[in-house]
Amino acid sequence: MTVRIAVIGAGIMGADHARIVAEDLPGACLQVVCDMDGARARGVAETLGAVDTATDPGAVIARDDVDAVIVASPDATHADLSISCIRAGKPVMCEKPLSASSDDCLRVMEAEQASGTRLVQVGFMRRFDQSYVEMKAALDEGILGRALMMHNFHRNVATPNADFTGAMAITNSAPHEFDVARHVLGAEYASIWAAQPTRSDDRVAPVVMVLRTTGGQLVNIEINNNAAYGYDVRGELVGEAGSVSMAPVLHSRLDSALSNSSRYDADWRGRYAEAYRRQNRAFLRFVETGRFPDIAASAWDGYAAALVAETGVKALATGNTEPVRMIDRPAFYA
Repeated sequence: MTVRIAVIGAGIMGADHARIVAEDLPGACLQVVCDMDGARARGVAETLGAVDTATDPGAVIARDDVDAVIVASPDATHADLSISCIRAGKPVMCEKPLSASSDDCLRVMEAEQASGTRLVQVGFMRRFDQSYVEMKAALDEGILGRALMMHNFHRNVATPNADFTGAMAITNSAPHEFDVARHVLGAEYASIWAAQPTRSDDRVAPVVMVLRTTGGQLVNIEINNNAAYGYDVRGELVGEAGSVSMAPVLHSRLDSALSNSSRYDADWRGRYAEAYRRQNRAFLRFVETGRFPDIAASAWDGYAAALVAETGVKALATGNTEPVRMIDRPAFYA
């Protein structure tokens, strides 16, 4: 049976998800591309051969010819659209963040638990990236011994707009690190500290965070949204018996004029293209079987990332190490 998928949002991420559905998901049909900008929706739909277009996401979710939904609309719409999918009984893959508000994430969780069925997968695609898969496997298989520290840095060429702030680096960029470190370590966070150095110009400076897990491990994260040279993500997991670090993904190296060089990507899409495909294949299997993917992020994980981000913003403002006060994990998400 073909799974008919609607993609809500036809911007950068929505178009990429629509392309994966249309070209890389055997057994799926790109049924609807929905965007408030009808012309943009039609452009994506015509390019990829979608069955239909729309501008009303609520009406799309309610359609009988839609079996599942991918939400890639603006962040502020994610929680409410996910709740609409839950109420319609339709699986939804919601791009991160589930919400920037932990309270809104709790609303999604409450709706999902009331439905009695797991329906929400959150788009933390790094869980599917081979580097993190191998890092987690080295820990789970006992090769590293007990985990002690996880080092992470995440660098972009430049901020998307002049109003970007250090707090936004924590709420917009760092959630990927918050989530994947939790996933690799299999632990929750107990506290977070955050600070920024001083730049020589008016661009937002890097944000450095140190988190302690409930298991006593340390996680440090650097978010540098104005690194200038390229998109660059690295990580290392250090254990008592060894360490494992991410290798750069390089397709070629240029040797010329007594030197060698390699290129950086301009953004995240090339680096994580395969992770997105794996994530969306897992979502399709979830829709087909009703079994939540083993490594995918749930609404609980969306809540955890949002709460840690909120606490990180507070830590940046106060200069203090702030406790992360999560609710107890519901048995529904065990």
